[in-house]
Amino acid sequence: MKKAENIIVGISVGDLNGIGSEIILKTFEDTRMLELCTPVIFANVKILSFIKKNLELTAQLHGIDKLDQIVIGKINVLNVWREGVDLNFGKNDDNVGKYAIKSFVAATKALKENQIDVLVTAPINKYNIQSDDFKFPGHTDYLDKELEGDALMLMVQDNLRVGLMTDHIPVNEVAKKLTEELIIKKINVIHQTLVQDFSINKPKIAVLALNPHAGDNGVIGNEDDKVLKPTIKKLFDKGKMVFGPFPADGFFGSGQYEKYDAVIATYHDQGLIPFKTLSFGNGVNYTAGLNKIRTSPDHGTAFDIAGKGIADHNSFREAVYLAIDIYNSRLSHAEISKNPLKTKEKQL
Repeated sequence: MKKAENIIVGISVGDLNGIGSEIILKTFEDTRMLELCTPVIFANVKILSFIKKNLELTAQLHGIDKLDQIVIGKINVLNVWREGVDLNFGKNDDNVGKYAIKSFVAATKALKENQIDVLVTAPINKYNIQSDDFKFPGHTDYLDKELEGDALMLMVQDNLRVGLMTDHIPVNEVAKKLTEELIIKKINVIHQTLVQDFSINKPKIAVLALNPHAGDNGVIGNEDDKVLKPTIKKLFDKGKMVFGPFPADGFFGSGQYEKYDAVIATYHDQGLIPFKTLSFGNGVNYTAGLNKIRTSPDHGTAFDIAGKGIADHNSFREAVYLAIDIYNSRLSHAEISKNPLKTKEKQL
């Protein structure tokens, strides 16, 4: 197993006009972080040095031109490009968006090629990243294409884990997407993630209903009775601890979520509104279901406070912590899978 500081955390810089660079630099100003991992920021060392000076930060940056030049215990900055970039903090700029994608694509390539161990992505602007070469709504969809597996957005804060059956689609398309096939696939991904990435042996999973009051026996829609309930029962009968569908309106307010290892929402806002209400500023967005590990903070570019030095870096730091924890959990899970008798010996 790797020593802690030898875990290489690749970081895509996000939108340079947003708070991404600030929260990255603030996270690693604390030199204790370098005892947990070695960061590699995919950007340009001159630009990050400019931002650092502008924000009066103290992180010591180490520029490199190739990934084989990484120095353990330093804040490495891989020069993905050489030219200067005009920055205007807080402004939406298509040109700056191109550099956010250059950073992200380069970091994803390094992840695929095992040159970095995990990837943490700083926030991008979904509008200025679109081009002929990049036609994805965001990070998750691109990673789903480039990496093996089935991507699923899982929001994490301590023991609160909220996954999504559907994510960045219009609300009027949600019901049509909720097929038995999709539900089974998403629940299986969550189950495997809880076992492999969070070391939970027999996870309990709650599923939220699509309609108010879970449809009230068909009075308010029939999707819950006709699709969700029978599919959940089928999975439960096969041995998975899956429960629901639960009416979503009181599920979080009553504390019911605390009885489960994960909750699956049927659509984006159904899951994200309660999650961010309970955890805002400390939550992490984890792309579950892939053969590689990617996390990100639970917020966006925050153009309104960019360049002011007041951005809170807690969520980004938590994203780094979670990526490292999952990396170690996967190593342990792989070891146990190879040597199941060792686990039994420990229990004896």
